Amino acid sequence: MKAVRFYSYGGPEVLKIEGVDLPQPGAGEVRIAVKAAGVNPIDWKLRSGYLHAMMPLAFPAGVGFDAAGVVDAIGEGVTGVSVGDAIFGKGHATMAEYAILDEWAHKPDGLSFEEAGGYGVAVETATRIIAQVGVKPGETLLVSGAAGGVGLAVIQLAKAAGIRTIGTASEQKHDYLRSMGAIPTAYGPGLAERVAALAPAGVHAALDIAGSGILPELVAITGDSSKVLSISDISAPEHGVKTSFENIDATPALARAAALFTAGSFTLPVERTFPLDQVAAAHELSAQGRVTGRLVITIG
Repeated sequence: MKAVRFYSYGGPEVLKIEGVDLPQPGAGEVRIAVKAAGVNPIDWKLRSGYLHAMMPLAFPAGVGFDAAGVVDAIGEGVTGVSVGDAIFGKGHATMAEYAILDEWAHKPDGLSFEEAGGYGVAVETATRIIAQVGVKPGETLLVSGAAGGVGLAVIQLAKAAGIRTIGTASEQKHDYLRSMGAIPTAYGPGLAERVAALAPAGVHAALDIAGSGILPELVAITGDSSKVLSISDISAPEHGVKTSFENIDATPALARAAALFTAGSFTLPVERTFPLDQVAAAHELSAQGRVTGRLVITIG
């Protein structure tokens, strides 16, 4: 099969498409014929070596953590899924014609493979960080970098849980954030004053998704570094801010997202798709940090 791999840290040019053996599912795993795989910031951060200290790679390394496709092989002990089922979820080296998933949910009929291919990482991450930052129903959550995949997932999952969100994004994306259920505001100087006007009772917690050097401001806005969490800034501990890089079991979160999609309460729109041989271009676009929604590699 064809798969994306790389042999050293570096720019997008290190990515290669190679012929490799089909992976075999182990206990608790399934193999899918991949239809679509999401492009996530962690992909290019790992490829570039930015996360080497926390997440060192063994080479050659595959690319991709989420995908959607059709089950074609099932590992020992797996129940509730059959060959031929359409599923989406999380795995490893998913930018390939076939991939192993270890966490998944059935794809609703109305959900396209392209959109579902970008759900795994965004849904798991959003579910995890909402819980870890400790925000509760009825409280207000500030989301820095709200228009990307994880930000949009946070907004919608928070709304479903009764949590009010204020999201930062460029002004041309404000109507889009409103349509997703957030109160938008701009980046840049004066953020604390804008947030105070939007949330007179205060902000109970803040998430740094964009990693734009905003942690001191978020700490000042919440009044407590323990109420701020970052998934993008490795300097966070210097500010007393928590980071979150350890995954949780995504299976319940994926099933929840599927149910919310069916109910018309969740979507992660695809901004752009790329064929497998343009994965380097997709990495370059993701690294610019201006994506609204998801970037997806289409394969099958």
